[in-house]
Amino acid sequence: MKTLTIVLTDGPYINQNAEIAHRIARAALERYRVNIFLYLDAVHIPKRGQSPVQFMNIGSLFQELASMGATIRACPRCASSRGYTSDNGVCPEYIEGVLITSLYDLERMIRESDKVISLTG
Repeated sequence: MKTLTIVLTDGPYINQNAEIAHRIARAALERYRVNIFLYLDAVHIPKRGQSPVQFMNIGSLFQELASMGATIRACPRCASSRGYTSDNGVCPEYIEGVLITSLYDLERMIRESDKVISLTG
């Protein structure tokens, strides 16, 4: 099976990149393995308890992707710089299925992917 990796750098409500990534990943999961790597302010995307009034709930969209089998990882340096902590990769402030791991995961994801998409601001 082929692999698609999506790299996100912007926070969830800055632009539509997270929504676009969700649409791409959701469609791709029918035929691809999907990796998503959250870098810079994108580490805010999987935060639990989001309740936007005039926007889609990005956290719940990414929860859906994780439950469908997408691998979602966050940069540890970016996450800790923004106040997120983890125990063996699990962050209590994150939705289930998203781990804070290693920047080396990004390198591995890119190396093992057939296609890579980077959505930046």
